[in-house]
Amino acid sequence: MQYTHLGRTGLSVSRLCLGTMNFGPQTSEADSFAIMDKALELGINLFDTANVYGWKLGEGITEQIIGRWLAQGDGRREQIVLATKVYNKMGERPNERGLSAYHIRRACEESLRRLQSDHIDLYQMHHIERNTPWEEIWQAMEQLVREGKVLYVGSSNFAGWQIAQANGIAASRNFMGLVAEQSLYNLNARTIELEVIPACRAFGLGLIPWSPLGGGLLGGALQKASAGRRADERTQQNIEQHRAKLESYEGFCRELGEQPADVALAWLLSNPVVTAPIIGPRTIEQLTGSLRALEIALSDEQKQQLDQIWPGPGGEAPEAYAW
Repeated sequence: MQYTHLGRTGLSVSRLCLGTMNFGPQTSEADSFAIMDKALELGINLFDTANVYGWKLGEGITEQIIGRWLAQGDGRREQIVLATKVYNKMGERPNERGLSAYHIRRACEESLRRLQSDHIDLYQMHHIERNTPWEEIWQAMEQLVREGKVLYVGSSNFAGWQIAQANGIAASRNFMGLVAEQSLYNLNARTIELEVIPACRAFGLGLIPWSPLGGGLLGGALQKASAGRRADERTQQNIEQHRAKLESYEGFCRELGEQPADVALAWLLSNPVVTAPIIGPRTIEQLTGSLRALEIALSDEQKQQLDQIWPGPGGEAPEAYAW
């Protein structure tokens, strides 16, 4: 396994992040345990979850599964960097969502209980909260850090200017602020190249891309379109919409002698701002298969070919659109 620092921190994390969103809804508890055990064996130490995963209001099913896995002991908790999230609706009452100090504190306590841990290594805001001032958000996060319940704070789905605003206010409070941003990023979804990636680079945030395979589109969709989730109507429509690009892309991968999913991950890993793409395996085979991406070094010419197949926004703002 390869490791890097999480943004500007001294924390070492694996170049692949284990995403756990499938644990519970798609993957049984026993299989989830086996995947986490295998991830540790492979050297993956960054585990990402969220309080809403499991998708039953207020239950935190995925966090509970991780908690029961951690409770087995054998140094499991000490071997991982545990990341979870706060923001989404966790109950019917008006203060059971968002980023008020009230909800942040309560949500953190409830996540710790489900995870059976005394601290969260990376506590991420799952979305921007437009109705809560940053002074309130940072006051709540600072208190959790002082109490040792949270070590680092991150964001998810933030705009570039929101990252800048958040860290500017954090600096005025002598607080470290955001150290990581989790964004939608893959060959087919490159909007964050305009402003989010420059903001991450300027403020020292590690980028953790979610949906690195574009919902399976970049994982060999043409090869596998006749079975599994790629056979459903919505996926088929997505494949047809991008068929010309997919034919070029999968042809490029064949010439390279690599699987499309591995090339898509390798392309993300070639970006120095990217810390670790989130892989969300439903099986151990999917987990182990992802390791090949760490061995693929794309040349500048090959990355230019990928840019031609999957064009980005044209660079960073404002040059991308100003001239």
